[in-house]
Amino acid sequence: MVMASNIKIDNLAAEITLAVKEYTEDVSAAVEKELSTTSNAVLKEVKATSPVETGEYKKGWTRKKETTLGGEIKYVIHNKTKGPIAHLLEFGHAKVGGGRVEAIPHIRPAYDKHVPDMEERIKRIIRNGG
Repeated sequence: MVMASNIKIDNLAAEITLAVKEYTEDVSAAVEKELSTTSNAVLKEVKATSPVETGEYKKGWTRKKETTLGGEIKYVIHNKTKGPIAHLLEFGHAKVGGGRVEAIPHIRPAYDKHVPDMEERIKRIIRNGG
């Protein structure tokens, strides 16, 4: 970046535009890295706390990066092999012969453990310019 005392008035707008562009690119890259790091932590936690110790359910957890046309990036954590039973384990369910199977929360607690800290780190990234 050019020092303010070296900028001619004719170039001021161009220099401001360049500085804003650099700031935006630095912040975007740092936020994307933070999203990736946090989603990996949530994924690892969900795998570790899955109630089924063996088999496809525990091994089936993965994450997928999604980007919209507007540039919004998000990571979706899902179970690719046994996805339809995830909500049954997370929230519990009725038994066929009556009664209920106890809920075993493992997805929401992982999210709640990691995401609030991520939000604070993103605020810090924005304040510090990347």
